[in-house]
Amino acid sequence: MEILVWAAHVLLAIVLIVLVLLQHGKGADMGAAFGGGSAGSLFGASGSATFLSRATSFVAALFFATSMSLTYLSMNQTGNSKVMSIMDQVEESESASGDEVEKKSSLEQGSDAQEIEGSSKVNQIPE
Repeated sequence: MEILVWAAHVLLAIVLIVLVLLQHGKGADMGAAFGGGSAGSLFGASGSATFLSRATSFVAALFFATSMSLTYLSMNQTGNSKVMSIMDQVEESESASGDEVEKKSSLEQGSDAQEIEGSSKVNQIPE
């Protein structure tokens, strides 16, 4: 069901983009304001709606409906994909890796201490 809604949503998005790009904008008639014959349509009512504008509004309504249905479907999913369960797994892995880091850092500190004993007194930090 969700796959069908996704497919319809993507198809409607493509159709909506094409319909918007096909339409003739109001700004294209700017030359009419400077002496053309249809200057009243630039700032006034443009008359009845064309087929493209009606189709665009219909496709936009369908796009809105698919967007809302995808939101509804995503909110009602049941599964282990919750954010809290993912965060719990991260905390468990961090606590397990934290023990390894502490062991590793203590070994590194021991090797650093041996290097300091062999180095000159200039590089040693007074305690």
